[in-house]
Amino acid sequence: MLDIAFIRTHPDLVMEAARAKNFRVDIPRLLEVDQEIRTLQTQWESQQATRNQLSRDIGLAPEAEREALKIQVRELKTNLDEMQGRLREYKAEFYELMLQVPQPARKDVPVGKSDAENMEVRTWGSVPTWDFTPTDHIQLGEKLGILDFERGVKLAGSRSYVLKGDGARLEQAIHRFTYDYLVSKGFTAMSIPVLVNEMAMEGTGYFPGGRDQAYLIERDKLALVGTSEVALCSFHADEVLEGPWPKRYMAQSSCFRREAGSYGRDTKGLYRVHQFQKIEMVILAPADEALTDTLHAELLGHAEHVLQALELPYRVVYVCTGDLGMGQVRKHDLETWMPSRGGYGETHSCSSFYDFQSRRLQIRYTDEEGKKRFVYTLNNTACATPRLLLPLLENYQNPDGSIRIPTCLQPYMGGQRVIGIQ
Repeated sequence: MLDIAFIRTHPDLVMEAARAKNFRVDIPRLLEVDQEIRTLQTQWESQQATRNQLSRDIGLAPEAEREALKIQVRELKTNLDEMQGRLREYKAEFYELMLQVPQPARKDVPVGKSDAENMEVRTWGSVPTWDFTPTDHIQLGEKLGILDFERGVKLAGSRSYVLKGDGARLEQAIHRFTYDYLVSKGFTAMSIPVLVNEMAMEGTGYFPGGRDQAYLIERDKLALVGTSEVALCSFHADEVLEGPWPKRYMAQSSCFRREAGSYGRDTKGLYRVHQFQKIEMVILAPADEALTDTLHAELLGHAEHVLQALELPYRVVYVCTGDLGMGQVRKHDLETWMPSRGGYGETHSCSSFYDFQSRRLQIRYTDEEGKKRFVYTLNNTACATPRLLLPLLENYQNPDGSIRIPTCLQPYMGGQRVIGIQ
């Protein structure tokens, strides 16, 4: 959420930022409602002061004047109640409009309409070449008996899967390796709820705009998270925090996404599924843009370390305005080479939010001058499966259909080096 004072001062900038991000919000109406609230609030306070004074006067007035004063007090109460009702309506509309205002992107973010216009920053590793015809992860997994899409669909419908045997073990190995690495880098490990209230979803920016992507438990007014970022950020909602800074959190959790609007896209395989496992990194820090840049680079570096340890070729892209989320100031995606797709596919997203999420969640700290300020938040994927299994299976395949296990994962697989046909 933005500061309304900033929107009042820079309405054109905010409108242009919304257009650049492909978000629609009625800034003129927002400012109109804002002015109505301020005017009405001033009038209410003035009349309330008058009513209070008249109430005091009743006790001091002569008997003959008291009834007239009581009538005035009753009339003022009626007016105040009516004004209070209008204020509630305006404030509700104001809040709904404020939730629709996106965070302006940083000035250096490339302008573009979609991910097709994201800017490549660098690449790492070499795209593999084979002296045999490579197979996609679907055929590899089913032949090895480590993936079962048919029974996954039987259990849960489209975009569902089952990992079996060495497939399940390989998934756990990726997460255990990543988990241990992040703990060694000073992240506090958290085990958090994946079923959260709407405050948490709204506070992190996933509601109201992303409601169609979430699985909702309407009866209990709860939602399944699409990332543990939701709970990690909301953990400190309505708090005033103290150091030490920054606060580094991580969590491994199941994640759920409806993938609404993606019908016909990636309906087969592991690229776009409804349920997956992910380790997410979240950092809370003082409101310092230079520090945020340093921490953004740190988070990106941790994700790159994971991919480099797995020896998977990838590229870093700077995400353009049209592909940014509502609260993101800037974002870098890591896209890993996926042979069956004939290109790179997104596996990690590193984002800076400044105080967008903390304003919604009311997470503050006291600065050196004793002033309460909103913290800045950042997050990044550390690893997500099964999407990361897709390039791992395809890039590590052998001519006979077996899969080499990356060296960094072998200790987590009991020393096993290959997944072969049973």
